[in-house]
Amino acid sequence: MNPHRTTSNAMRHQIKSLLITLLLALTATPALAGQIRLAAGMGMKEVLNVLSNNFIKAHPGAVFIKTYAAAGVLAMQIENGAPIDLYISADTKWVNYLHKKGLIDGEWIAPFAWNDIVIVGHPSVTIGSMKDLTKLKRIAIGNPKNAPAGESAIEAFRNAGIAPQLAGKLVMTRDILQCLMYAETEAVDASVTHLTEALTAKRAKILYTVPHNLYTRTPFTMAVTQRGETNADAKTFFSYLQSPEAKAILEKYGYLKR
Repeated sequence: MNPHRTTSNAMRHQIKSLLITLLLALTATPALAGQIRLAAGMGMKEVLNVLSNNFIKAHPGAVFIKTYAAAGVLAMQIENGAPIDLYISADTKWVNYLHKKGLIDGEWIAPFAWNDIVIVGHPSVTIGSMKDLTKLKRIAIGNPKNAPAGESAIEAFRNAGIAPQLAGKLVMTRDILQCLMYAETEAVDASVTHLTEALTAKRAKILYTVPHNLYTRTPFTMAVTQRGETNADAKTFFSYLQSPEAKAILEKYGYLKR
């Protein structure tokens, strides 16, 4: 046996153990006083900046650390130990997933707002029904594995009886904002997004609102994580998001009461 190789292997094992210990220490580090670690979908960035800034005015010591990504991606990060206090998903599916994993207590789950699924594209495109989508060449949707709007789109296509005709025409995006960008730049003929994202478009316009009976419509849902239950500021912000003031701001940005 080569003693140098044995020593080298032992050192590698020690270094690996130290790195794992350091990683666990970092992810286990408690939030500083006033620090709120918020995770939400990309499309909520603008309204959450307004809501968090308003909250800070009433709570000057509050500091937000925000992470934005597709709902499923964020849920996996939380499951793997990411230090998140408050999670907002564009549906109930991923919140329920974390609840079943014991990472969210049912007491700390509440509706955030409602939204619609719409088709957006260049103003010259005409969509009068779901069947008109079959005339298009490229349609962008969020990856249904992670993006709730993409999952709703697939369900709506199937229930409208047009899924087979759209095979090969769908362009998967990493999140809802990339989906909107594709419509804005005409990289696709149309994109499926939430109403709230569509309202921010500068070039593309809303071509069609997907009928509610074609997909399972659930509210955007927020939850304080198990880690966040020890953070009084995160729980106070959770309560603020249910206040009349917060609801009025959400409506201003296109979110629906139902």
